[in-house]
Amino acid sequence: MKAPPRLQTLIDEGLIDTVVRQLMSGKEAMVFVVRCGDETRCAKIYKEANNRSFRQAVDYTENRKVKNSRSARAIAKGSRFGRQEQEAAWQSAEVDALYRLAGAGVRVPQPFNFHEGVLLMELVTDAHGDAAPRLNDVSFSPEQARKHHATLIAEVVRMLCAGVVHGDLSEFNILLAHTTGVDDQDGTDGPVIIDLPQAVDAAGNNHAQRMLLRDVANLRDFFGQFAPELLRTDYGPEIWAHYQSGLLSNETVLTGRYVRSKADVDLGSVMREIDDARAEDAARRLRMATGV
Repeated sequence: MKAPPRLQTLIDEGLIDTVVRQLMSGKEAMVFVVRCGDETRCAKIYKEANNRSFRQAVDYTENRKVKNSRSARAIAKGSRFGRQEQEAAWQSAEVDALYRLAGAGVRVPQPFNFHEGVLLMELVTDAHGDAAPRLNDVSFSPEQARKHHATLIAEVVRMLCAGVVHGDLSEFNILLAHTTGVDDQDGTDGPVIIDLPQAVDAAGNNHAQRMLLRDVANLRDFFGQFAPELLRTDYGPEIWAHYQSGLLSNETVLTGRYVRSKADVDLGSVMREIDDARAEDAARRLRMATGV
């Protein structure tokens, strides 16, 4: 197919050879399958801020680093340059998170390059070499649901140990990939976490706890459709309690049970949780209706 203008730049730079097809168009980006020598990869083209439906909520961008004090002042003033700098910071957040998490052993697409608003990364595939499906497009047996849920809870822990909270984790941004290991010649299906521009710093964002609890609740609710006993688990508060106490590690044994404190309830936090749940439910219904 004819290369979109922003991918033609990558062809001219020798970063990709050809554009095979468009893979998807989502709320914040378009993704294309591309060829790089003998390898097939994907290129994510971020949409301009005024052309995408996802808004850069203050909760996500709180304490996010920018290049210098001039950029910070421009962002605060809301000038044209400030909006450009904020957009650049938003895009680079996913790139930074991918490199950080891949280095920590989290199963995310391997990033290869980021050039003028285009992220070149691994194409996650199924057993036939086609683009891997999202969890939302797959049904599971109770055993499979329990297995993938446990894997993803471990990934959430690994992410948090690396200082990152996804912030928008659900069945819509997790792929089911087919991988072949040294001792598993037939390969296995395993989840791969994608879409990280809204990832937040666990220690530097005041909303990180709320976002982590929501991420874990989304996993519980989705896999609980196939293994109802998962609906009775409470991994989110347990994980955060270990993290807050400095005791969380990749080897931490979790029970899925948590006894809440009888201390006074933070009504403001409760109301924000309710608002977030309503917004997430509305967004989920919209994604299910539109397939995006």
